[in-house]
Amino acid sequence: MARSDGRTPDQLRPVTITRNWLAHAEGSVLVEFGGTKVLCAATVESGVPRWRKGSGLGWVTAEYAMLPRATNTRGDRESVRGKIGGRTHEISRLIGRSLRACVDYKALGENSIILDCDVLQADGGTRTAAITGAYVALVDAVSWMRKKRMCPGDPLVDSVAAVSVGIVGNTPLLDLCYVEDVKAGTDMNVVMTGKGAFVEVQGTAEGAPFDRDTLDELLDLAAAGCAQLTELQKIALA
Repeated sequence: MARSDGRTPDQLRPVTITRNWLAHAEGSVLVEFGGTKVLCAATVESGVPRWRKGSGLGWVTAEYAMLPRATNTRGDRESVRGKIGGRTHEISRLIGRSLRACVDYKALGENSIILDCDVLQADGGTRTAAITGAYVALVDAVSWMRKKRMCPGDPLVDSVAAVSVGIVGNTPLLDLCYVEDVKAGTDMNVVMTGKGAFVEVQGTAEGAPFDRDTLDELLDLAAAGCAQLTELQKIALA
């Protein structure tokens, strides 16, 4: 099928990873998946949450938010509403889980790294862009820690990247933009390590249920996309 931006079904949007975007954060990245732009900032803190104290283990967590005009209509700031939405909680937890999959807590020592992922502009795939960019910010934060001799060892045991896939008009597509996402009969977000292992698969049939062959096809498409994103992360970090 012809895509709105002229891509082939198995083609990523143009991806840009710009490091050191902020002056003060221990690691920061502006990641762009086409029209989606997410600012990822890593903060290093000495110490861990109360329930982790005395364990000798570190902690990595994440927070996700969207600016009011990241979309085509204004959304209220959740801080003004006084309540964090369910979607925001879900995506924050997803990003945290994804990043923790590549971390050796013992080598991190009793230190914490917080990844703040703020969507500046949304055009589909904000959570997958956030995970992909946050990993690069995490690497820079760990490098900062090691220069300060805060880590007993190297906490990073692998890389992690994420991409969306879906079925639009009976065609499996990689890295859906917004106009494709809203039309998708099946929508899936896939998180993978650089070694090709799955961290998380979130898939939903918005219309007709999908069969095992379709699932395998989508996972193959996502695996190829994550492999490309892993190479782009390596280039950005070189």
